[in-house]
Amino acid sequence: MEVKLSPKTPPALQAALQAAPQTTAQPISADLEVRIRKRFPNPEGSFNLNVHFRALAGFTILFGSSGAGKTTLLDCIAGLSDPDEGRIAVGGEDLYDSEKKRNVAAWKRRIGYVHQDLALFPHLTAEQNVAYGLRTLSAAERQTRSREMLEAFSIADLRDRRPAQISGGERQRVALARALVTEPRALLLDEPLAALDRPTKSSLVGDLRRWNQHHRVPILFVTHNGEEVFALGDEVIVLDAGIIVAQGQPHEVMRAPQLETVAHLSGFENIFDATVLELHEPRGTMTCQLGNGKVELETPLVRAEVGSHLRVGVRAGDLLLATEQPHGLSARNVLPGTIRRLEQRDVIVAAMVDCSGTEFEVHLTLAARDALQLGPGKAVWVVVKTHSCHLMGM
Repeated sequence: MEVKLSPKTPPALQAALQAAPQTTAQPISADLEVRIRKRFPNPEGSFNLNVHFRALAGFTILFGSSGAGKTTLLDCIAGLSDPDEGRIAVGGEDLYDSEKKRNVAAWKRRIGYVHQDLALFPHLTAEQNVAYGLRTLSAAERQTRSREMLEAFSIADLRDRRPAQISGGERQRVALARALVTEPRALLLDEPLAALDRPTKSSLVGDLRRWNQHHRVPILFVTHNGEEVFALGDEVIVLDAGIIVAQGQPHEVMRAPQLETVAHLSGFENIFDATVLELHEPRGTMTCQLGNGKVELETPLVRAEVGSHLRVGVRAGDLLLATEQPHGLSARNVLPGTIRRLEQRDVIVAAMVDCSGTEFEVHLTLAARDALQLGPGKAVWVVVKTHSCHLMGM
């Protein structure tokens, strides 16, 4: 099967061409080591990517907001962008080393890369897209290998269709199959599930996990979706403004974030300044005043003295809302308030509730909103469980 490229190939696809691995040697389970710096001058001041980490075989999530440097980092690893200094190595083999003046060309690195825009060749069929990375093999081998990969990703019946003729989830599978058919030593995925529905995501993740059980390579998976961190990650690295601000197992980093940046990314919609008013050591709690307002919360006890300044974070989904004052609850924090506005976000309704000058965001289902007949100006009570309050340093 001969694969020919159009002379009008867009720049994004040209980048994918350069990054496509040319060898099909068996991969060796190995670590990916990255220690690089790269500076980007801009009108508002320079942006500096400065990272040092080691990714083992399995899923390592690169988590962070837009502009944190995630895609730039992947481009440097793939060889599409050069760092200013540092070292990138797979299995001890240097792909880039500024001291040794070594910089392996992108197409020789054997790094699989699925771009956010997929970068499929629009004029090629699914099978031709997948076979492109095998162009040094014979036509018979290319066909055999590409069809095996199409079968593995459940898209064998689409092999003669072009990208415009298949769905978003199917295009995603073709892009993954093209990256994996070359048996790369490491795999880079830039938000590959962003535009997919939940069932499609689940199915695709299952296929990817099964593939890696047999190949055991480092996979760097870029996302800013907290659910994907827990669903996929063996390890998570949190990037903010070009630097690593947290790293570890997902439940360690995301469940109990020590930094406000991580707390925001982890889904703590409510974060307040707080002052410690009183310690209740026998029951393992303390009372904190939020900001300069009148709201006081009983929170878990931490190592702090009366008068200490902290930050309190509470997830909007952990808050309860009532239209009548609750009685007989174990929760110690029941705050009267007034709904200021409601915002529907897909199947969730965010209620903004003013509690004596402090605004809480509370997440509800559509059914709960309708059943409680909620609307702006409605008097409500916000229930904040003690164990739902997370304490951070300033």
